[in-house]
Amino acid sequence: MSAQTSRAPVTRPAAAPSAAVRTGRGARPRLALAAIAGCNAMIQLDDPIVNVALPGLREQFGLSAVGASWVVNAYLLTFGGLLLLGGRAGDILGRRKVFLAGVGLFTAAALLRGIAPSGEFLVAVRAVQGAGAALAAPSGLALVLSMFPQGAPRRRAIAVCTAAGAVSTAGGLLLAGALTSLGSWRWVLWLDVPLGVAILLAAPFVIEETPRNRGRFDLAGALVSALGAASLVYGLAQAAERPWGDPVVAGAVTAGVGLLVVFGRIERRAAQPIVVPRLFADRDRLLAYLSTLAVPGALIGTYFFLNQFFQGRHGWSALAAACALLPLPVTMATTVPAVVRLERLVGTKPLMAGGAVLLAAGNLWLACLDASDPYVFAVLPALVLLGAGMAACALPPTVLATSGLRGSEAGAASSVLNCLQSVGGSIGLATLVTVSAHTGGASAGMAGGFATGAAFAGLALLAALFLRRSG
Repeated sequence: MSAQTSRAPVTRPAAAPSAAVRTGRGARPRLALAAIAGCNAMIQLDDPIVNVALPGLREQFGLSAVGASWVVNAYLLTFGGLLLLGGRAGDILGRRKVFLAGVGLFTAAALLRGIAPSGEFLVAVRAVQGAGAALAAPSGLALVLSMFPQGAPRRRAIAVCTAAGAVSTAGGLLLAGALTSLGSWRWVLWLDVPLGVAILLAAPFVIEETPRNRGRFDLAGALVSALGAASLVYGLAQAAERPWGDPVVAGAVTAGVGLLVVFGRIERRAAQPIVVPRLFADRDRLLAYLSTLAVPGALIGTYFFLNQFFQGRHGWSALAAACALLPLPVTMATTVPAVVRLERLVGTKPLMAGGAVLLAAGNLWLACLDASDPYVFAVLPALVLLGAGMAACALPPTVLATSGLRGSEAGAASSVLNCLQSVGGSIGLATLVTVSAHTGGASAGMAGGFATGAAFAGLALLAALFLRRSG
C-alpha cells in the first residue's frame, strides 16, 4: 500500500470520503483501520509461515520438489489472476461485503490446510486461499481510500497498514520458526486463523459499507485478465526451477503476455472496463506502478538466499535463521513513521530515490558475503539498509498511485497496485534464481542473485528520478 504527500499526479480533486463513512453510526475509522491493517498483516504473514512449513509437509505427504512448489504456486495463480476482478467486485457489490467475503475465504482455507489429509487437498485449499486474498487485498485498500481523505490522514492510514505488514512478517518468522522447531508444521499453518476470525467478528461493526457504483462486470476483460495474469505468474514461478527456454516457461510467459495485450484492447473498447484506462494517463502514477513492480525484486532474494545460507551453510535451526532475519522487518516497521514525516519535508521524489539507493546498497553489501564473515558485521548492516530502503520505497508509490482518483476508481486502482506487487515478486524471484543458477557455485550464485536484486533497485531509482519534482 502507498499514498501521496505533496502533489496529486492528476489535477482532478479526489473524491471525498463517502457519506456513509463520515456520518454513519457504525463508522469508526480508527477501529476500521485496525481491521484492514490486520487483514494486510494476515496476508503478509502467510508467505513466511508456508515456506517454513514446506519441508515438514513435503516429508509427510511424500511430495516431490514440483509437488511442493504447487503449494506455493496454487496460491499465486489465483491471487494474481483474480486481483483485477476482486477490485471491480468491490466497486459494484460493496467494498465491505467483498472484503469480508475475501477474509472469510482466506481464513477458512487457512483452517482447512492445517488438517489437510493429502498434498492434493492442500494444493486445492491454497488455491481457494489465493482467491480470498484477491478479494480482500484490493477491497481493503479501497476502503482506506474511501475512509481517509487525500493528504496527511491517508498517508498515515497507509503507513499503519504498511507497518502492520512488516510487523506480521517479523512475528511470522519467529512464530513459524519456534513452532517448527518445537511442534508440528500443522501448527504453523494455523497462525492466520485467530487473526482472520477476529477481523470477521469486528469488521461488520466498525466498517461502514461503501455506496455501490452502478455498473456491470466486464466478463470478457475479467476472464482474459485472470488467465493472462495467472499464466504469466505460473511461467515466472516455473522459471525459478527450469531454464527460460523450457517450453513450459516460454509457453506460459508468452501466453500470459499475449493475453494481457488482448486484455488491453478489450478494455479500450469496453463500456465499463475492469481497469480504468485513465489510471495510466498520468506520468507520476505510471512511474509509481513501475516502482511497485520493481521493488519486490530488490527484497525477495534476501529471504530466499539467506534462509539457505543460514540453514544450509551454517546448519542453523529454522528458529535461529528466523531470528537472524528479524532486523529487516523490524527496521521497516520502525522506519515507516519517519518516512511519513520525511515525505512532508523533502517530497516524494527524493524519498523514493533515497530508498532505492538504500535497497541497492543492501543488496551489493550481501553480494560480498562470505561463509566465514561474522553476522554482526557482514549481514546485520545490510538488513538494516534493506528495511529502511523498503519503507521508503513502499509508502510513496502507493500514495502516488492512489491519489487524484474518483470514488468509483478506488477499487480498480487498488487491484492494479496489488497485481503489480504480485507479478513483481514472481518476476524478481524467477530472475534472481535464474541468475544464481547460471553464475557458478553456491557463493558465486548467491552473489549473482544479490547483484540482480541491486539491479531491480536501480530500476526503482530510475522511476523515481523521472517523477515530476514534488513538495
